[in-house]
Amino acid sequence: MCMMMRGVQKQNSVTTTSGFRGQFEKIETRNEFLKLISTKLS
Repeated sequence: MCMMMRGVQKQNSVTTTSGFRGQFEKIETRNEFLKLISTKLS
């Protein structure tokens, strides 16, 4: 969906959409994964 339809007013805004399937639907697995990748990026 276009950002203007969502009410984003700021020009050159960035939006990110994510989805999790399979084992990542389990909150514990998803949180562990997100923690691992966030520590690698920072």
